[in-house]
Amino acid sequence: MSNDKRAASAPWIRTRLRTAPGAATALAVLVLVTAFLAAAFPRAVDAYESKGLRHDIATADAGHSTVEIARPQPGLELPQEQREAETRNPELTRVGTALLKALPAPLRADASSVAYGVRTTKPSVATEPWLPRPDAVPPKLTYVAQSGLKDHATLASGAWPTAPDGVTEDSRAVQGAVTEETAAELKVKVGATITLLTAAQEPITVTITGIVAPRDPNGSYWSADPLLRSPSLVPDPSSSFPVNFWTGTVLLAEDTGPVLLSTAAEPVVFWRFPPDPTGLTGPDGSRLTSVIASLESGPGLLKVRRIAGGTAVVGTGLGTIVEANARMRDAIGPVIAVAGLGIGSVAAVVLLMTGALIAARRRDELALMRSRGGSLRGIGGRLLAETAVTVLPASALGLLLAVLLVDEGRWWPGALAAAGVALLVCVALPVRTTLQHIRPTLHGAREDMVSARPSRRRTVAELTLLVLAVGAVTALRRRGTSTGGGTDLLVSAAPVLVALIAALVLVRIYPLPLRLAARPMARLRGAIGFLSLARAGRSSAGGALPLLALLLALATAAFGGSVIAGIGDARDDAALASVGADARVSGMGDRATLPDELVRTVSGLDGVRDAAPVRVEYSVTMPEAAAGDGAGTRTDTAADTGTAGDDAGDAATAALVGVEPASYARLARTHGLPAFPAARLRATGPSAPLPEGTEAGPERVLPAIASPAVAARLGKEPRAVRTLSGDFQVQVVGTTAHVAAVSSTNFLIVNAASLEQKAPTTLLLAGAPDPGKLRAAVDENGKKFVVQLRSEERARYVNTPMQAGAERIYLAAVAAGAGYALLAVLLSLLQTAPERKTLLARLRTMGLTTAQGRRLLAFEATPQALLAAGGGLFTGWATIALLSPGVDLVPLALAGVAGSDAGPVALRTDLWSLGLPAAGVVALAAAVAGVQAWWASRRGSITELRAGDSR
Repeated sequence: MSNDKRAASAPWIRTRLRTAPGAATALAVLVLVTAFLAAAFPRAVDAYESKGLRHDIATADAGHSTVEIARPQPGLELPQEQREAETRNPELTRVGTALLKALPAPLRADASSVAYGVRTTKPSVATEPWLPRPDAVPPKLTYVAQSGLKDHATLASGAWPTAPDGVTEDSRAVQGAVTEETAAELKVKVGATITLLTAAQEPITVTITGIVAPRDPNGSYWSADPLLRSPSLVPDPSSSFPVNFWTGTVLLAEDTGPVLLSTAAEPVVFWRFPPDPTGLTGPDGSRLTSVIASLESGPGLLKVRRIAGGTAVVGTGLGTIVEANARMRDAIGPVIAVAGLGIGSVAAVVLLMTGALIAARRRDELALMRSRGGSLRGIGGRLLAETAVTVLPASALGLLLAVLLVDEGRWWPGALAAAGVALLVCVALPVRTTLQHIRPTLHGAREDMVSARPSRRRTVAELTLLVLAVGAVTALRRRGTSTGGGTDLLVSAAPVLVALIAALVLVRIYPLPLRLAARPMARLRGAIGFLSLARAGRSSAGGALPLLALLLALATAAFGGSVIAGIGDARDDAALASVGADARVSGMGDRATLPDELVRTVSGLDGVRDAAPVRVEYSVTMPEAAAGDGAGTRTDTAADTGTAGDDAGDAATAALVGVEPASYARLARTHGLPAFPAARLRATGPSAPLPEGTEAGPERVLPAIASPAVAARLGKEPRAVRTLSGDFQVQVVGTTAHVAAVSSTNFLIVNAASLEQKAPTTLLLAGAPDPGKLRAAVDENGKKFVVQLRSEERARYVNTPMQAGAERIYLAAVAAGAGYALLAVLLSLLQTAPERKTLLARLRTMGLTTAQGRRLLAFEATPQALLAAGGGLFTGWATIALLSPGVDLVPLALAGVAGSDAGPVALRTDLWSLGLPAAGVVALAAAVAGVQAWWASRRGSITELRAGDSR
């Protein structure tokens, strides 16, 4: 009998899935998306860290990244045959192969670019009369017999150099080659001979048999020692006069190293191993630093010396490159952790809300099972089983999608994150449900937020969270996101804790306006306002959990949007500080002036809205600091943006900037720079503008706008300065912290018309001229002028994979935060949807019209929506205001770009990311209420009000 009953009963899980397929599908989709985001986050971090490490190594100068193992020439105490054997190809190849295999992981070399041979380290003077002598100083050349020349170069003319059989230390004639650049600069032709002297002053004739062209000029073979590829004109350090001479390298035939042993040019034997970064990952950075340190001065060096000889040394700048990458990673990591913790907290709360919604929908069903003898263990087990059947495949699929879409990164952090999502969902629903049914209840008490009183335990818990939030925010403001010892989770969780406290405070405050509004609403004739207010006060949709989800999501979206906006603003400001305007035309030298024809032509190009000619003279010596004027010059106008302090001693030299006051003021206003007081530079009387060609005496006093440090040094009285533009006195009439023409922090701005030499050295342009036409117009006046564009300078800040990857993560955080906020609104409204439908059905039987029903639901949803939107706006703004002093966006915005302004970059409130999600919350709440009212009006009251329905 029992077997027949068991066979006739349907399985519980299958029955539940068939009964509510929509709920199971929605839960699976939510888990899939959340598991995908959770698994993709650590993989995305690993991916951009790995790509950043590879990028930094691959783009670094080969002279720094290449690992070179070198040792001096074999000792003179050894037999000549042994010394020569150690510099021949067979021995060099054997040692090179052994060293390549001995490189410790994760350091790997690019085997195709490995080079070895013998080179001279002391340049030798070449006395041939046909070699160029710029300042009557003969060139100095180095010589190298390096392997792989034919594999890394093509023959441009002549023939490949060859080594005669039996080249020894006593040989006095060898063949060599030079690159095309060396041949062009040093006037070398095929067949030319160069003499290299031995230690005994005997000549070794080097015949140039060929001129070669590098296959990959920027590759490590040619760039590890740039002189291999290109000669260089360098100053003579032994001369007391500024004279220069040429230096370059002659490529000897392979296997001719023994001949260099007879010279006094200090030959060394070397092996160069360019790193291969293709297999490196982000976590390999710390291991790579340790390995390089061991090779340079540790156990690794001992192993190298056992292979290459006891005098071998390892030299490389790869460790510096990896350490710079690690510093950038450590600086970006805490900022990314803020986004990760924010979105993770939002996702966790939304999943808990989903469990609460499911538990509320099945409360009566499970209460019936409990009243009929069902045990908590049995009910919890069934709920766990039916939840796991839906959740585990969804989380596994989310993990699979993360692995497929984010193709790099370790798998186990993503697997742990996806497993955490599955565990939270599988445990949250059974635990929440079983806790509600520990004691069977006949009828649940009505939820009423207006009359609710928080318990003492809740008060203690809220105070504890308040202390944690205050501590986290204080720590973040004091020491910033980078703690020096990795990511501090408490500090990174500060935005989450701020949102949590705001949610708890708003839940406590929320009943107060409802109580105040309930009394006047009760005295009105219409029932819609009173009913909507009463429903809003008794609804669980405005509880702590939905509000917490909304505030977390909105605060995270606002924080992420502010990070993105701050990065963009910092890059725009850095580009403007570097160029000075939308475009800039200047001479290659500091003293080169712009012809009047060039200024007129460029100013008239299409797209140029305004032009400001400027004369800039750098390194002008300032007078000694004025006694008793340490406070500097201060004025009470809006132009005085700087403050003069006690740093006058730091302004010993400054840049003199001569401007046209009117055009420069327009340019400053166009680019958002501090207002420039053009009227103060309109000199009159003895300091009036000079006619062209007129000389003035040093007694002339010119009004000047100075930087704070220069103003502090000059004081209030006129001070004499000597410049290439004339000798005069200046009197500071105002200060400003920034000037468009120069990037120096010490400057002095005067009216260019009052200078003896007025010709501009720089032309600043406002507008968007065509780059090609602008450069063509400048090139018509010769190749001695340079064009800089603000747009091109701005583009330099977006090439680093680590920065681009972190930026994409924050964009995803903004989108995910907005999406979870809307989902939280939807879940909170769905939780009370059955009650609202029943209410409308009952009120329709009492004469409520369809339009009144729509207004009732809209008014009911309005308080919760406004509370969430207003609280989200305030929480997002407060989070940014509180945390901005401790968050520096330099690593994300400007790090890794040479010459960029690396000043602090603080968070800035982005109105779009702050307002759009909040407006979306209100719009979605209104839309859901309208759709629900429309749907309820299509169904009859009998359908909603069935006999025995407890709703």
